Amino acid sequence: MASSEPTIKAENLVKHFTVDKSGRGFLGSMKALFHRRKRLVKAVDAINFAIRQGEFVGYVGENGAGKSTTIKMLTGILVPTSGSASVNGIIPYENRKENAAKIGVVFGQRTQLWWDLPVRESFEMLRVIFRVPATEFHYSMGRLDKALDLEPLMEMPVRKLSLGQRMRCDIAAALIHRPKVLFLDEPAIGLDVLAKESIRNFLAEINREGGTTIILTTHDMNDIEQLCERLIILDDGKIIYDDETELLKKKFLNEKEVMVEFHENVENLQSLPGLSITREEGNKKWLTFDNNVSNTGELISLMAKHYKIKDLSVREPSVENIIRNIYDNRIALPKHDEPYGSGSKMEEKK
Repeated sequence: MASSEPTIKAENLVKHFTVDKSGRGFLGSMKALFHRRKRLVKAVDAINFAIRQGEFVGYVGENGAGKSTTIKMLTGILVPTSGSASVNGIIPYENRKENAAKIGVVFGQRTQLWWDLPVRESFEMLRVIFRVPATEFHYSMGRLDKALDLEPLMEMPVRKLSLGQRMRCDIAAALIHRPKVLFLDEPAIGLDVLAKESIRNFLAEINREGGTTIILTTHDMNDIEQLCERLIILDDGKIIYDDETELLKKKFLNEKEVMVEFHENVENLQSLPGLSITREEGNKKWLTFDNNVSNTGELISLMAKHYKIKDLSVREPSVENIIRNIYDNRIALPKHDEPYGSGSKMEEKK
């Protein structure tokens, strides 16, 4: 259960980078070698949010939206251009060691394990670094092994692990010292379906039973839908949505998809209100309809009245489709002017 005190807080957090501006064509490139031109990139542009203890938050956006830059500031890797951030009451970029001792971090593209050492020795070294008592370490490793199937990997050098195997070990490494805050930046890279499901279940468990605060950045919308009650969407370094994941689905996508299999070939379905056919395969048709024009029950009743239906299924909108529609400017979002986890919004949640 989330408490009212923010565990993670960002206030007008800004990070700008200055990069070289390359010239066009061969002559432009040659000129750039001698006369360097700079341009300013606003990776994170004055964002505000407050995340309470025990929340599981999806932090999403297109490539370059500012997700990883935010995580790097919250973990102390990067120093903000302006604004402030705190994690567990610590300013991460001013107290990096103290912050690192209380958080867990997984970057999908990088490992915190020692490349030439067996996995077991990497874990043991992390135990010493984080000063984890032996009894607590063995308890944690038992839980992690059960969830992530680590035992077959323990004697293998890290460099010989597949990407999926390494990700399982990196997630375990981030949790050896049982941190209260966990940052996951694309943790599902290289994992098969069964491994993803196992990790989802484990993350849900440590969030639910251990009260671990988790921020997840991912392009896998199944992870968001199954794990994250709250969703923060970034676009061009700015927060454009910060609220409940389910609310986004209910409020901002009116289209639903229905798969209908008829006993015989059917024509003129287009005449039904708010309905359009997206795909056909024999007597099966995939339809989309506007929930504002007619609701699901009305549509099914109307079709059943006119046609013999053999099978029917309704698919709810996915977060992935919603976000794609947002970026395609098909859905208008309300103005984001107040962090979800602060002030009146916290009172509303109570």
